[in-house]
Amino acid sequence: MKAFRGEPTIYASAQSEDRRAELEVKDLTLRFGGITAVNRVNLTVQTGELVAVIGPNGAGKTSLLNCITGYYKPQEGQIWFNGKEITHLSTHHLTKLGIGRTYQNIELFPGMTVLSNMMLARHVHCNYSLGRASVFMKSVRNEEVRHRRVLEELIDFLEMQSIRKSLVGSLPYGLRKRVELGRALALEPKLLVLDEPFAGMTLEEKEDMVRFLVELNESWAQTMVLVEHDMSVVMSISKRVFVLDFGIKIAEGPPEFVQKHPQVIKAYLGDTGTIES
Repeated sequence: MKAFRGEPTIYASAQSEDRRAELEVKDLTLRFGGITAVNRVNLTVQTGELVAVIGPNGAGKTSLLNCITGYYKPQEGQIWFNGKEITHLSTHHLTKLGIGRTYQNIELFPGMTVLSNMMLARHVHCNYSLGRASVFMKSVRNEEVRHRRVLEELIDFLEMQSIRKSLVGSLPYGLRKRVELGRALALEPKLLVLDEPFAGMTLEEKEDMVRFLVELNESWAQTMVLVEHDMSVVMSISKRVFVLDFGIKIAEGPPEFVQKHPQVIKAYLGDTGTIES
């Protein structure tokens, strides 16, 4: 995959303090009535890691992501990000702190273009007031140029030049997934949370998405937490795998360790063996 053209605006300081993404989940418990979706879970993510969260259907994976990104408020436990407790912060506060995400079900505006959908994510980086924007002052124009530069780099990186002005609603499912990744990256997240980014894709679309994620992680040190059901993808790109079953962590470690773990095999297959990678 080609890298960003020229000096990348977004990831130029990939190794700096600005890109720090230290996540710590401590004894997290989330209940819905009498059902415990997440049960005393502990998870750490270090800057630059790509950590996968896996488990059978109903294991609590998306519930865990929703707690990390502020959509659910856990009854017990704590979540810390870069030394700050974020357990009960709202989603927009977490976005400003540098946590971006994609969704299991695509959350785009189908009647808007690809470029417009991505531009919406730039609102967290707008520093001008309504009054200055209304007269389009020079400082506003300069800031808008930077926002467009960021978006054009992302469109180039994600190979979406041909669809940049297309309505999202007219695109096939796999390309919509790519647009959603682009919008999340437009936030310039320190931590990128991905909820089943490969779901519903063709094999070719999955291969493209794998290339993008590996490039982001390895070349630009993008920290990621990934929930995914495709084990071949998980085992090939993850540095560490975290396994849930009925809301309980049953294993954690490198892919080669997890795929041979007896509890993981039992959770998926109900018998002994090895999960294919």
